[in-house]
Amino acid sequence: MKLTGRIDDNEHQIEVREKDGHVIAEIDGRTYEVEVSQPEPGVYLLKNEGRIYEAGVSKSENGDTNVRIRDAEFNVSVSDPKRLRGLAGSNHSHDGRAEIKTAMPGKVVRILVEAEAEVKKGDGILVVEAMKMQNEMKSPKDGTVREIRVTEGFTVNAGEILAVID
Repeated sequence: MKLTGRIDDNEHQIEVREKDGHVIAEIDGRTYEVEVSQPEPGVYLLKNEGRIYEAGVSKSENGDTNVRIRDAEFNVSVSDPKRLRGLAGSNHSHDGRAEIKTAMPGKVVRILVEAEAEVKKGDGILVVEAMKMQNEMKSPKDGTVREIRVTEGFTVNAGEILAVID
């Protein structure tokens, strides 16, 4: 999967794939093979070439993602250029129906809301684990959860619709 990452004010080209239980990340042409584990929510252990790095990940009040490694803290965002191209020229107001889809194959580990629940933009809907990392899938708009199409433990494919918000 090819992504664009921004760390503070620097943009990076990223390609991520999984091989034999490891994550292969190519960042700006440099390749890293890492083992990733999440011993607790918001804490990731990254093992690379015999060294272990602990990364604390949190959301700030304004919705930014902050990553702390040792004494350094970074403001991080990651986007999928293909997805952004698909949104170009579209209405970003999210009127009508919104579908929550996965970007990569994974496993549903938690469902955070029930069908017919009222949600606000940014509320967590469900959690999908992909490449040993848990990703909270959030509502793109205020509305009502009309469908949850998966159950906990369900294996999902990239692009599969997990939930529908009206």
